[in-house]
Amino acid sequence: MKKPLPAQLAFLENRNRVQKTSTQSMKGKLCIISGATSGVGLSAMRELAKGQANIVMVCRNLDKAKTIQKQLVDEFHVDVDIVIADFSVMSDVRRAADEILKRYSRIDVLINSVGVHSTKKRFTKDNFEMVFAVNHLSVFLFTSLLLERMKSSAPSRIIQVNSEGHRFSNVHINDLSFKKRIYTGLRSYGASKTAQLMTVWEFADLLQGSGVTINAMHPGAVRTNIGNNNGRLYRWFLHHVTWHFLKDPIISGQALYYFFKFSRTRQCQWNIL
Repeated sequence: MKKPLPAQLAFLENRNRVQKTSTQSMKGKLCIISGATSGVGLSAMRELAKGQANIVMVCRNLDKAKTIQKQLVDEFHVDVDIVIADFSVMSDVRRAADEILKRYSRIDVLINSVGVHSTKKRFTKDNFEMVFAVNHLSVFLFTSLLLERMKSSAPSRIIQVNSEGHRFSNVHINDLSFKKRIYTGLRSYGASKTAQLMTVWEFADLLQGSGVTINAMHPGAVRTNIGNNNGRLYRWFLHHVTWHFLKDPIISGQALYYFFKFSRTRQCQWNIL
Protein backbone atom coordinates (compact mmCIF):
# COMPACT_ATOMS: atom_id res chain seq x y z
CA MET A 1 0.00 0.00 0.00
CA LYS A 2 1.35 3.39 -1.01
CA LYS A 3 2.27 5.53 1.96
CA PRO A 4 0.44 8.87 1.85
CA LEU A 5 2.48 12.03 1.62
CA PRO A 6 2.64 14.29 4.69
CA ALA A 7 0.02 17.05 4.76
CA GLN A 8 2.63 19.65 3.81
CA LEU A 9 3.26 17.86 0.50
CA ALA A 10 -0.29 16.75 -0.30
CA PHE A 11 -0.49 19.36 -3.07
CA LEU A 12 1.99 17.30 -5.11
CA GLU A 13 -0.61 14.56 -5.47
CA ASN A 14 -3.66 16.82 -5.55
CA ARG A 15 -2.42 18.73 -8.59
CA ASN A 16 -2.71 15.58 -10.69
CA ARG A 17 -6.29 14.80 -9.72
CA VAL A 18 -9.21 15.46 -12.03
CA GLN A 19 -11.02 18.60 -10.95
CA LYS A 20 -14.58 17.94 -9.80
CA THR A 21 -17.29 20.24 -11.09
CA SER A 22 -20.72 21.35 -9.93
CA THR A 23 -23.91 22.50 -11.62
CA GLN A 24 -25.45 23.89 -8.45
CA SER A 25 -27.32 27.12 -9.13
CA MET A 26 -26.04 30.39 -7.71
CA LYS A 27 -29.08 32.30 -9.01
CA GLY A 28 -29.79 35.42 -6.99
CA LYS A 29 -26.50 35.33 -5.08
CA LEU A 30 -24.34 38.46 -5.02
CA CYS A 31 -20.67 37.65 -5.50
CA ILE A 32 -17.88 40.20 -5.12
CA ILE A 33 -14.57 39.37 -6.77
CA SER A 34 -11.38 41.40 -6.47
CA GLY A 35 -8.74 40.91 -9.14
CA ALA A 36 -11.55 40.03 -11.52
CA THR A 37 -10.20 40.92 -14.96
CA SER A 38 -7.64 38.14 -15.46
CA GLY A 39 -6.39 34.75 -14.33
CA VAL A 40 -8.10 32.96 -11.47
CA GLY A 41 -10.46 35.84 -10.69
CA LEU A 42 -11.75 36.04 -14.25
CA SER A 43 -12.20 32.26 -14.48
CA ALA A 44 -14.09 32.18 -11.18
CA MET A 45 -16.27 35.08 -12.28
CA ARG A 46 -17.20 33.33 -15.53
CA GLU A 47 -18.16 30.17 -13.65
CA LEU A 48 -20.28 32.15 -11.20
CA ALA A 49 -22.00 34.05 -14.01
CA LYS A 50 -22.62 30.75 -15.76
CA GLY A 51 -24.27 29.59 -12.52
CA GLN A 52 -26.50 32.72 -12.68
CA ALA A 53 -24.89 34.63 -9.82
CA ASN A 54 -24.86 38.42 -9.94
CA ILE A 55 -21.33 39.81 -9.98
CA VAL A 56 -19.46 42.83 -8.66
CA MET A 57 -16.06 43.17 -10.32
CA VAL A 58 -13.47 45.01 -8.22
CA CYS A 59 -10.54 45.95 -10.44
CA ARG A 60 -8.21 48.73 -11.65
CA ASN A 61 -8.78 48.92 -15.40
CA LEU A 62 -12.19 50.35 -16.29
CA ASP A 63 -11.92 49.78 -20.06
CA LYS A 64 -10.95 46.15 -19.60
CA ALA A 65 -13.69 45.69 -17.02
CA LYS A 66 -16.35 47.13 -19.34
CA THR A 67 -15.36 44.72 -22.11
CA ILE A 68 -15.63 41.74 -19.76
CA GLN A 69 -18.87 43.07 -18.28
CA LYS A 70 -20.49 43.20 -21.71
CA GLN A 71 -19.31 39.67 -22.55
CA LEU A 72 -20.74 38.23 -19.33
CA VAL A 73 -24.06 40.06 -19.60
CA ASP A 74 -24.51 39.08 -23.26
CA GLU A 75 -23.56 35.45 -22.66
CA PHE A 76 -25.13 34.69 -19.28
CA HIS A 77 -27.78 37.44 -18.83
CA VAL A 78 -26.80 38.28 -15.24
CA ASP A 79 -26.15 41.58 -13.51
CA VAL A 80 -22.48 42.56 -13.58
CA ASP A 81 -21.39 45.76 -11.84
CA ILE A 82 -17.96 47.38 -11.67
CA VAL A 83 -16.16 48.99 -8.74
CA ILE A 84 -12.80 50.53 -9.58
CA ALA A 85 -10.01 50.28 -7.01
CA ASP A 86 -6.24 50.05 -6.94
CA PHE A 87 -5.40 47.58 -4.18
CA SER A 88 -1.96 49.10 -3.72
CA VAL A 89 -3.65 52.21 -2.31
CA MET A 90 -5.40 51.72 1.02
CA SER A 91 -7.66 54.75 0.55
CA ASP A 92 -8.88 53.17 -2.69
CA VAL A 93 -9.67 49.94 -0.83
CA ARG A 94 -11.67 51.86 1.78
CA ARG A 95 -13.52 53.82 -0.90
CA ALA A 96 -14.38 50.63 -2.81
CA ALA A 97 -15.68 48.93 0.34
CA ASP A 98 -17.75 52.00 1.21
CA GLU A 99 -19.20 52.09 -2.30
CA ILE A 100 -20.16 48.42 -2.07
CA LEU A 101 -21.80 48.87 1.32
CA LYS A 102 -23.85 51.77 -0.02
CA ARG A 103 -24.92 49.91 -3.17
CA TYR A 104 -25.73 46.44 -1.84
CA SER A 105 -27.81 45.37 1.12
CA ARG A 106 -26.33 41.87 1.17
CA ILE A 107 -23.15 40.06 0.18
CA ASP A 108 -23.31 36.30 -0.31
CA VAL A 109 -19.78 35.60 -1.54
CA LEU A 110 -16.49 37.46 -1.38
CA ILE A 111 -13.55 36.13 -3.41
CA ASN A 112 -10.23 37.93 -3.09
CA SER A 113 -8.15 36.95 -6.09
CA VAL A 114 -6.13 40.15 -6.43
CA GLY A 115 -2.40 39.57 -6.43
CA VAL A 116 0.99 40.76 -7.62
CA HIS A 117 4.53 39.39 -7.89
CA SER A 118 7.50 41.72 -8.20
CA THR A 119 11.14 40.86 -8.81
CA LYS A 120 12.17 44.32 -7.62
CA LYS A 121 11.43 45.95 -4.29
CA ARG A 122 8.83 48.65 -4.75
CA PHE A 123 6.78 50.75 -2.37
CA THR A 124 3.21 51.98 -2.48
CA LYS A 125 1.94 55.51 -1.97
CA ASP A 126 1.35 54.50 1.65
CA ASN A 127 5.03 53.45 1.91
CA PHE A 128 4.29 49.73 2.22
CA GLU A 129 6.28 47.13 0.30
CA MET A 130 4.16 46.61 -2.82
CA VAL A 131 3.65 42.84 -2.81
CA PHE A 132 2.84 42.66 0.90
CA ALA A 133 0.43 45.59 0.53
CA VAL A 134 -1.52 44.20 -2.43
CA ASN A 135 -1.53 40.51 -1.54
CA HIS A 136 -2.16 40.82 2.17
CA LEU A 137 -2.79 44.27 3.68
CA SER A 138 -5.38 45.40 1.13
CA VAL A 139 -7.18 42.05 1.16
CA PHE A 140 -7.24 42.02 4.97
CA LEU A 141 -8.62 45.57 5.03
CA PHE A 142 -11.21 44.92 2.32
CA THR A 143 -12.44 41.76 4.03
CA SER A 144 -12.61 43.47 7.41
CA LEU A 145 -14.63 46.39 6.07
CA LEU A 146 -17.22 44.07 4.47
CA LEU A 147 -17.42 41.63 7.35
CA GLU A 148 -20.44 43.05 9.19
CA ARG A 149 -22.49 43.14 5.97
CA MET A 150 -21.58 39.52 5.34
CA LYS A 151 -22.64 38.57 8.87
CA SER A 152 -26.02 40.18 8.30
CA SER A 153 -26.25 38.25 5.00
CA ALA A 154 -25.41 34.85 6.51
CA PRO A 155 -25.05 32.17 5.40
CA SER A 156 -22.23 33.69 3.38
CA ARG A 157 -18.66 32.81 2.61
CA ILE A 158 -15.26 34.32 2.00
CA ILE A 159 -12.52 32.74 -0.09
CA GLN A 160 -8.98 34.08 -0.12
CA VAL A 161 -7.04 32.85 -3.15
CA ASN A 162 -3.82 31.93 -1.38
CA SER A 163 -0.89 29.93 -2.74
CA GLU A 164 1.56 27.14 -2.05
CA GLY A 165 3.96 30.04 -2.48
CA HIS A 166 3.49 30.72 1.22
CA ARG A 167 6.27 28.13 1.65
CA PHE A 168 8.81 30.52 0.09
CA SER A 169 9.15 32.69 3.19
CA ASN A 170 8.05 33.35 6.74
CA VAL A 171 6.70 36.69 7.94
CA HIS A 172 9.41 38.81 9.57
CA ILE A 173 7.16 41.06 11.60
CA ASN A 174 9.99 43.51 12.40
CA ASP A 175 11.06 43.85 8.79
CA LEU A 176 7.97 43.69 6.58
CA SER A 177 9.50 46.10 4.06
CA PHE A 178 12.77 44.19 3.58
CA LYS A 179 14.91 47.04 4.87
CA LYS A 180 17.16 44.67 6.82
CA ARG A 181 17.08 41.66 4.48
CA ILE A 182 17.87 40.96 0.86
CA TYR A 183 14.71 41.28 -1.20
CA THR A 184 13.70 38.63 -3.73
CA GLY A 185 10.40 38.15 -5.54
CA LEU A 186 9.85 34.73 -4.00
CA ARG A 187 10.54 35.97 -0.48
CA SER A 188 8.14 38.89 -0.72
CA TYR A 189 5.44 36.77 -2.35
CA GLY A 190 5.87 34.01 0.22
CA ALA A 191 5.69 36.45 3.13
CA SER A 192 2.49 38.02 1.79
CA LYS A 193 0.78 34.67 1.32
CA THR A 194 1.93 33.40 4.72
CA ALA A 195 0.49 36.51 6.37
CA GLN A 196 -2.78 36.08 4.50
CA LEU A 197 -3.04 32.45 5.53
CA MET A 198 -2.38 33.28 9.19
CA THR A 199 -5.09 35.94 9.22
CA VAL A 200 -7.54 33.52 7.61
CA TRP A 201 -7.05 31.27 10.65
CA GLU A 202 -7.78 34.24 12.93
CA PHE A 203 -10.84 35.26 10.92
CA ALA A 204 -12.11 31.67 11.14
CA ASP A 205 -11.95 31.78 14.93
CA LEU A 206 -13.65 35.18 15.09
CA LEU A 207 -16.43 34.04 12.74
CA GLN A 208 -17.35 30.92 14.70
CA GLY A 209 -21.15 30.69 14.94
CA SER A 210 -21.73 33.77 12.73
CA GLY A 211 -22.88 31.87 9.64
CA VAL A 212 -19.92 33.27 7.68
CA THR A 213 -17.20 30.83 6.63
CA ILE A 214 -13.74 31.75 5.43
CA ASN A 215 -11.35 29.50 3.52
CA ALA A 216 -8.00 29.79 1.81
CA MET A 217 -7.37 27.89 -1.38
CA HIS A 218 -4.37 27.17 -3.57
CA PRO A 219 -5.54 27.68 -7.18
CA GLY A 220 -3.07 25.21 -8.62
CA ALA A 221 -0.26 25.72 -11.12
CA VAL A 222 -2.24 27.67 -13.71
CA ARG A 223 -1.49 30.31 -16.33
CA THR A 224 -2.13 33.83 -15.08
CA ASN A 225 -0.72 37.28 -15.82
CA ILE A 226 0.70 37.75 -12.35
CA GLY A 227 4.21 39.12 -12.78
CA ASN A 228 3.43 41.04 -15.98
CA ASN A 229 4.53 44.18 -14.15
CA ASN A 230 8.13 42.90 -14.20
CA GLY A 231 10.81 43.41 -16.86
CA ARG A 232 10.89 42.15 -20.47
CA LEU A 233 13.04 39.11 -19.72
CA TYR A 234 10.71 37.98 -16.93
CA ARG A 235 7.63 38.47 -19.12
CA TRP A 236 9.21 36.64 -22.06
CA PHE A 237 10.19 33.68 -19.87
CA LEU A 238 6.74 33.63 -18.24
CA HIS A 239 4.79 33.51 -21.49
CA HIS A 240 7.19 31.46 -23.66
CA VAL A 241 8.56 28.96 -21.16
CA THR A 242 6.72 28.82 -17.82
CA TRP A 243 3.23 28.87 -19.35
CA HIS A 244 3.93 25.63 -21.23
CA PHE A 245 4.08 23.80 -17.88
CA LEU A 246 0.94 25.35 -16.42
CA LYS A 247 -2.76 24.52 -16.71
CA ASP A 248 -5.64 26.61 -17.97
CA PRO A 249 -7.00 28.83 -15.15
CA ILE A 250 -10.51 27.61 -15.99
CA ILE A 251 -9.67 24.69 -13.69
CA SER A 252 -9.28 27.10 -10.79
CA GLY A 253 -12.60 28.73 -11.62
CA GLN A 254 -14.27 25.31 -11.62
CA ALA A 255 -12.60 24.49 -8.32
CA LEU A 256 -13.89 27.66 -6.71
CA TYR A 257 -17.40 27.05 -8.02
CA TYR A 258 -17.35 23.42 -6.84
CA PHE A 259 -16.32 24.70 -3.43
CA PHE A 260 -19.65 26.47 -2.94
CA LYS A 261 -21.58 23.21 -2.64
CA PHE A 262 -19.82 22.54 0.66
CA SER A 263 -20.68 24.05 4.01
CA ARG A 264 -17.72 24.53 6.31
CA THR A 265 -17.60 26.16 9.71
CA ARG A 266 -13.83 26.15 10.01
CA GLN A 267 -11.06 27.44 7.78
CA CYS A 268 -9.06 24.94 5.83
CA GLN A 269 -6.45 25.30 3.14
CA TRP A 270 -7.58 23.58 -0.03
CA ASN A 271 -4.90 22.21 -2.29
CA ILE A 272 -7.57 21.53 -4.87
CA LEU A 273 -5.56 20.82 -7.98
